Amino acid sequence: MSKIRFLEAEGLVTPERTGSGYRRFRPADVDRLRYILTAQRDRFWPLKVIREALDALDRGLPVPEEPGGPGRPHVPAASGDPDIPSAAGLVPEAGPRLTATELAEAASAPAQLIAELTDFGLLRPDRSGLFTGESARIAAAAHQLAEFGIEPRHLRPFRVAAEREVGLVDYAAGSAARPDPAQVARAALALHTALVKDELGRRD
Repeated sequence: MSKIRFLEAEGLVTPERTGSGYRRFRPADVDRLRYILTAQRDRFWPLKVIREALDALDRGLPVPEEPGGPGRPHVPAASGDPDIPSAAGLVPEAGPRLTATELAEAASAPAQLIAELTDFGLLRPDRSGLFTGESARIAAAAHQLAEFGIEPRHLRPFRVAAEREVGLVDYAAGSAARPDPAQVARAALALHTALVKDELGRRD
């Protein structure tokens, strides 16, 4: 118990106290205490190093398993988002050419929504008035957003943002390096997705 009192006095463990003053260790406290004792006994870490490791643990850094027990927390490499499609998946498919009525049917959306999406530039028929490319997916996504109260007039910024992102793709593809446009688009989409997830994570 003297060891625990010492670690508690150093602020390395902070177990709850009952009304009568007894320590109450939660599973997380036990794991923390086990980590400290292993670091002292098997690795001979000084308190300064242990404190730094605990701070990293509290910030969510992962701990690798090493011979003799867990090691120091390390900064993980940024991993690719599995939700981002591959570069090949960003290459537009030819697909059928649909009338407005057929597009509404494909997207399970009302004809009025198709008309409004066209008026606001979200959907762009070709010269013959037919819809191609990603039109059905655009309409289906807009229909789902409409069910959440987001009207077509609110969606124009999405088209503007897409135009600007593709503008950057064209800029990069026209440089001396001439990268694959789909690879550039994938990187831009990864950034966009990460920013949206970051904003959602900052909501109270």
